Amino acid sequence: MNKAINFLKQSYGELRKSTWLSRQEVVQSTILVAIVVALVAVYVGVIDFGLTEVLGAVIGGR
Repeated sequence: MNKAINFLKQSYGELRKSTWLSRQEVVQSTILVAIVVALVAVYVGVIDFGLTEVLGAVIGGR
């Protein structure tokens, strides 16, 4: 039990040393991540659609 308490105390001490992002930085990062995810989703969707069409034409399913 002492090991667990010691671990929690040390963890808390390390977290207090950390520098945290400001609210504005968190919002900006979140927006940037959302934009990148949307762009990657569109890119993958376009590639998937193109490959589906090509494969359909090769197989003759369409």
